[in-house]
Amino acid sequence: MVISVELSKNDKIELTIDALTSEGSGVGRYNGLAVFVRGTVPQDRIIAHIIKRSKNYAIGIIDKILSPSPERIESDCPYSQKCGGCSFRHMTYEEELRYKKNRVQEALNRIGHLDIEVDEIIGADELTHYRNKAQYPVDICDGEMFAGFYAYKSHRIIPCADCKLQPAEFEQGLSAFAKWIERENITSYNEQTGKGLLRHIYFRKGFATGEIMACAVVNSDSIPNSELLVALLRENVDGLVSVALNINKEKTNVILGSETKIIWGEKNIRDELLGKTFLISPNSFYQVNHNQCERLYAKAKEFAGLTGCETVLDLYCGVGTIGLTMAENAKQLVGIEIVPQAIENAKENAKINHISNAQFICADAPKGAEILKKQGIKPDVIILDPPRKGCDKALFDTVQQLSPNRIVYVSCDSATLARDLAVLKEKGYETKKVSAVDMFPRTPHVEAVALVVHKKQTAQPV
Repeated sequence: MVISVELSKNDKIELTIDALTSEGSGVGRYNGLAVFVRGTVPQDRIIAHIIKRSKNYAIGIIDKILSPSPERIESDCPYSQKCGGCSFRHMTYEEELRYKKNRVQEALNRIGHLDIEVDEIIGADELTHYRNKAQYPVDICDGEMFAGFYAYKSHRIIPCADCKLQPAEFEQGLSAFAKWIERENITSYNEQTGKGLLRHIYFRKGFATGEIMACAVVNSDSIPNSELLVALLRENVDGLVSVALNINKEKTNVILGSETKIIWGEKNIRDELLGKTFLISPNSFYQVNHNQCERLYAKAKEFAGLTGCETVLDLYCGVGTIGLTMAENAKQLVGIEIVPQAIENAKENAKINHISNAQFICADAPKGAEILKKQGIKPDVIILDPPRKGCDKALFDTVQQLSPNRIVYVSCDSATLARDLAVLKEKGYETKKVSAVDMFPRTPHVEAVALVVHKKQTAQPV
């Protein structure tokens, strides 16, 4: 249906914000037409300046706030209205948590058609400096480095060395890179021409250990005067244990290339989760919020309901973090992952934690299921922690074939979670519990973990 409204670009209209989108923009209605305005809060009454008019919607910016929402607060970051990272620095944390819980709930009801209530949302204690990883795009002009984050839906860099979400050591590291760039006349990568050296500056931190890795992502096999860069980083960055060079010579917007060289120090940094030590390499997936990750994994472990007698299958196991935090409460842990390097990391992580009841298989889900069948292994519990796109369709046939009593599904996208829970329902499984976890305070992202039980088990207590 086409909505006909007398509204054009550069018009100014009075608007009341009554909802938020999945990206954190406010939305109000003008004669039935949806108008999206970033930086607003439900119950804000504003004058909106229209900057885009499409057939079925319009986009505006705040011209004036006539009456602020009771949940509106002053942003504590000067970059938040320009940078694409934090959508909610102008909103109370209580309102943010309500929005995130409702977002998961609405997805379950609207997309999954599931009649279940989200039990809770587990909020964070720390709203700043919680990220253990940052990837800064770089622009160098006349020897001066501009590093920060991309503006909303663009590749225009907003310089921001002192981001509220990153630890102080990352700002120290950027200062060291800036000195090296100036002294060595380093150039930045140009996406249009494919020329220039430095693409991104990348940091990782183990919050429990304090260990820091610094990494230069470059359009070359080497960098000028790497010894100077290492010296400057060692002088400036507290906790530095590794300096790496990631080589990405492809004309792509993918940040990391496939090859990484260690030019000083350790090839991994270490961190600890729920009493287990994990090695983190430059390319390995690792949750970016340490404290909330522990809460997420603790909830997953609770839902798994292990008594020491179960065989646990961790699909999409990555470097083994979720499964290994449960291994001591299981009879046996099997992890399956298609990425060879991740499987090697998982085996290392099992070894350094003295876990002897775990094995890791490099395969996709169907092939891994065949290997388990040949070994006579039947899982009682399956852990699913897929990427944002959710589970592959073939995986559900694999799960049905393995017929576990319980599935614990960890999700970073409530829409694909709801879709996949609906598929599992068709395969004979019932969603019993869902909890939301705020892994990324002040951003619109929210994680969730669901307990799914085979219908043959639903008569038993859960």
